[in-house]
Amino acid sequence: MSNQSQWKTSTGFILASAGSAIGLGAMWKFPYMAGIYGGGAFLFLFLIFTIFVGLPLLIMEFTVGIMGRTYTTRIYSKLTGKKWLNIIGWNGNLAVFILFGFYSVIGGWIVIYIGNVFLQLLSVEHTSLTQIKFEKIISNPWLTVLGQGIFILLTMIIVMLGVEKGLEKASKIMMPLLFVFLIIVVAKSLTLDGALEGVRYILQPRIEDISVKGVLFALGQSFFTLSLGTTGMITYASYAPKEMTIKSSAISIVIMNILVSVLAGLAIFPALKTFGYAPQEGPGLLFKVLPLVFNQMGFGIVFYLIFLILFLFAALTSSISLLELNVSNFTKNDNTKRKAISVIASILVFIISIPATLSFSSLSGIKFGAGTIFDNMDFIVSNILMPLGALGTTLVVGQLLDKQALKESFGKDKFKLFVPWYILIKYMMPIIIILVFIVQLF
Repeated sequence: MSNQSQWKTSTGFILASAGSAIGLGAMWKFPYMAGIYGGGAFLFLFLIFTIFVGLPLLIMEFTVGIMGRTYTTRIYSKLTGKKWLNIIGWNGNLAVFILFGFYSVIGGWIVIYIGNVFLQLLSVEHTSLTQIKFEKIISNPWLTVLGQGIFILLTMIIVMLGVEKGLEKASKIMMPLLFVFLIIVVAKSLTLDGALEGVRYILQPRIEDISVKGVLFALGQSFFTLSLGTTGMITYASYAPKEMTIKSSAISIVIMNILVSVLAGLAIFPALKTFGYAPQEGPGLLFKVLPLVFNQMGFGIVFYLIFLILFLFAALTSSISLLELNVSNFTKNDNTKRKAISVIASILVFIISIPATLSFSSLSGIKFGAGTIFDNMDFIVSNILMPLGALGTTLVVGQLLDKQALKESFGKDKFKLFVPWYILIKYMMPIIIILVFIVQLF
């Protein structure tokens, strides 16, 4: 009997894959970029690029996973007979190892903030969110390492439980709750006095704010928001049940990803416009601006706590996919080794992530290349390893795999979509990925 992992249901696979894609990028990067680069115009470009770039690439990665049905450091040689192509899988393995390292830094901040806000909520005398100082928290090395350790521990426990009992069950709980919490915050945000202005700011096209840079950012967002290039989606697809349909699953994930991105914008911008705050990128928005915004709302501390829990769910559903890829490659389809490998991989990630955490405190003076140690880890993954991984997989599928075998894996083709999809993958996607690579690199 095989010890290889498998999703119990197609729904579990879709929710887990959507959770992997719906990370902090969709939750805070998309609203920020849409606000800066044209609102509805950026959203339109993002939709176009997601449908014609992101979706075909997602279908491609699912196809590789289902055809190969093995761990990603072996799947390329299994499909092509060329062992050296397994370097694509190792590239993805390295990417998610480093990615989990610096991703857990932000996850740790979220854990710390949840703890602080919860204590504020329990306090009778002090209930102001302004008392939580972002710079003070991230400059405390012991506190941030502790928060990061807790975040990695939560991820490790879920992955240790396995695909069905861990990843699938966690995704079935966290993903619906993520949507529920997000809708609660959106509903509250839309009741504010300046809500309509905020909605217009995020949805109304502002052509004058669109630039070449904005167009390229929309392309990059459509690419990276679906976790493409790390081979994580290939790993998840290799666990898929036989009855799963590639196209419908990929479309469901894309729709969920777009929906969360838009809802995040609707949650944030009405509140920002109401209280007169400008959007900031990344941590500045979540940990500096939003506490000030929520502090001025009725029951604001409660809604900010809900918002942080929402972000924690988004972070965890992504981090479990990052750890799972490493676990998959080192268990080599033998699930009896899962717990031991999960612990070892988590310890190693924790060790390599400590310098990234300390980039904001005791190691903040060390700067080279892209900036701090944290910045360089981010740059290596996002700008080099992910595009290279996506390009490698695209070339394998488009140039080396049998067209008829791909067509059979593509499934029922009522709308005759296989041919345009194959042309995109074979001829267009390598050019697009190289363009993204150049933009991200320079």
